[in-house]
Amino acid sequence: MTKFSESVPDRVKGTLCIINSALFFTFMNAFVRLSGDLPSIQKSFFRNLVAFIFAAGVLIKTKSSFLPQDRRNLPTFFIRSVCGTVGILCNFYAVDHLALSDASMLNKMSPFFAVVFSIIFLKEKATVFQALCVIAAFAGSMLVVKPTFANIDLIPSLIGFLGGIGAGAAYTAVRKLGLKGEKGSYIVFFFSGFSCLVTLPQMIFDFHPMSAEQWLLLLGAGTAAAAAQFSITAAYKFAPAKQISVYDYSQVIFSAILGFFLFSQLPDVYSVIGYIIICSASVVMFIYNERKSRQ
Repeated sequence: MTKFSESVPDRVKGTLCIINSALFFTFMNAFVRLSGDLPSIQKSFFRNLVAFIFAAGVLIKTKSSFLPQDRRNLPTFFIRSVCGTVGILCNFYAVDHLALSDASMLNKMSPFFAVVFSIIFLKEKATVFQALCVIAAFAGSMLVVKPTFANIDLIPSLIGFLGGIGAGAAYTAVRKLGLKGEKGSYIVFFFSGFSCLVTLPQMIFDFHPMSAEQWLLLLGAGTAAAAAQFSITAAYKFAPAKQISVYDYSQVIFSAILGFFLFSQLPDVYSVIGYIIICSASVVMFIYNERKSRQ
């Protein structure tokens, strides 16, 4: 097994890890939806609690510090945590009120917003072609959101879109922390702990009693989320984002399949066209970045 693992190229390992993370994130969303009519904050708390325990266990096992490598990175940790918490809360609300595939696709706008925020805050340069891909993806997302007052799902769609913005900002902060040498396990630990602390007061004052099945489903959501986070962290250790990030969109396919079999959900024609535009923009940007890196 070890020889086989050593013979597999890092890019293939990274691809398998990111597809694995997409599958686990799909199960997380499905568990959240199946847990029923509970507040998004309550669902978020248990999702982050499990991830916090997992991350703490990794830090203990590796005898790592429970403090950041450099305290000057604390503002970036807080930006990552605030934006990530907003992203999760918005995503969970969207999952509860939209088709699973629609909610997943709106959340998958995060890579494009990560590009925008990287240009603004990390001073990374983007070409005209990359900017056009971002604009195309935004246009595709509007087909999923369908911003008209006649659309009864407009508010959940806009909240899901906001979740994609929050996630994009959070991933930009994660990139900055990675460039500063902070460990992935500590980033997960800090973010999960922060989210638990922020959501705890509201959950206590507005706690909805849960059945045994709901407890199990939320623990399942947290376990799936932890597995997904560690999978995606491993993926980016094996290969750079420009080589493998496109495979993260496999979550939309997984979500459409689970949404159909578990909730009898079928996306409408406009949503499907939006999926195609967003995925196409992602694939085109992926190919463009590959060619540019070779040159």
